Amino acid sequence: MAFDPVEQRKIMGMFATGVTVVTTSDGQKHNGLTANALTSLSLDPPLVIVAVDRRAASHKSIMENRCFAVNILTQEQQPLSDRFAKSGPKDFSDLKYTSAITGSPILADTLGYVDCQVTHVMPGGDHDIFVGEIVAGGAGIGNPLLYFQGKYRNIVTD
Repeated sequence: MAFDPVEQRKIMGMFATGVTVVTTSDGQKHNGLTANALTSLSLDPPLVIVAVDRRAASHKSIMENRCFAVNILTQEQQPLSDRFAKSGPKDFSDLKYTSAITGSPILADTLGYVDCQVTHVMPGGDHDIFVGEIVAGGAGIGNPLLYFQGKYRNIVTD
């Protein structure tokens, strides 16, 4: 008997996560999606994993480009999370961003980013798990945008 996906969503919603925007580029066309299925995998070599729904347009772009950047959002960047959570083409024309090694867009004023080359892709149900080797990165300042029980949350600092 399969586990109830509604119950799974409810249970996993009890796990507070940070919010990221994962971006990729082929040098001309940019793509991106909001993601919280992210994990630091290894320090040596420096690896992260991100799980992407196979139906997402960004999935195809990451597969083709073999690279991605993970942009860790601040609580002030909730509109970016909302923007990249919607399906359909992504418009980067009004966004401030740079790039590092891979050419994937690195969004301005984030808490941090890692720029990655895809080293492995593994199936994971309706998602694929992309393993990325970090080739560049940087940390910013601010408070994280969090997601808990189906809502955005802010961290309370002392």
